[in-house]
Amino acid sequence: MNKENRNTIKVIDCQVLAHYQFEGDQYILTLSSEIIANETKPGQFVHISVSDILPMRRPISIMSVDKENATFDLLYKVVGEGTKQLAERKVGDVISVIGPIGNGFEMTENKRPLLIGGGVGMPPMVAIAQSVKDTDYQPFAILGSEVPFPFDEQVAKDGKDYQGATHTMPELEDWGVECRLASLQGYQGVFKGYVTDLAKVYLDGLSADELSQVEIYSCGPHPMLDAVAKLAKDYNLPCQVSLEENMACAVGGCAGCVVEVQTDSGPAMKRVCVDGPVFDASTVF
Repeated sequence: MNKENRNTIKVIDCQVLAHYQFEGDQYILTLSSEIIANETKPGQFVHISVSDILPMRRPISIMSVDKENATFDLLYKVVGEGTKQLAERKVGDVISVIGPIGNGFEMTENKRPLLIGGGVGMPPMVAIAQSVKDTDYQPFAILGSEVPFPFDEQVAKDGKDYQGATHTMPELEDWGVECRLASLQGYQGVFKGYVTDLAKVYLDGLSADELSQVEIYSCGPHPMLDAVAKLAKDYNLPCQVSLEENMACAVGGCAGCVVEVQTDSGPAMKRVCVDGPVFDASTVF
């Protein structure tokens, strides 16, 4: 899973094609790039310039791609001066992008991927869903947020009710990917609780044969990933996680994003940007 891939990273000038604002200072940015649209794997990210004023780029996960139209989408939330300036970019602007970066998720022979994304950790789960939507995989996606979701959620057509969770992400619904939403905020049609609580409801409803085909894929804040790793251990399920870390260069040069990873030869310090961001959950939690 942790193979270096710096030879795949490119610097590309991308034009802003669309820029949508949602509640909670959340934005979806659509950029043009045939290279990124065709070469990106779920879990990879880009290092994007935010303005002509700030030289420091920001790492943002790739949410979805459109190979036919040579575009890709980024979901981000304004959390500081950099993303605030990025939010001011207009349609027609050209933004410098480095990418695609990192080792993404590896789809295995387990045909029931359980996708768990929280906050700005939702995009890699959407990317996986898009990559398997026309295959024999049967994914179930759980998306969590403590601010309004950056899309107009709708009632799932399958009519299933997972303890109050009846709403889904429209794009995943269009792809035929089963999805439910979770939050502590009491939104209508959304499971009231943590994403791991909803995951337990889903897992407990599977047969032994179905459970044996589950593999967990997750991205989100560290406390959530810690809980997901424990969930995987409790159910004896394989689990891949994408870590969120502050990055400077994002191409493996500065080693500012290193984390301790357990390897066959003992603990080792790995760079989240190019050795990850995806790791086996049991090696980092």
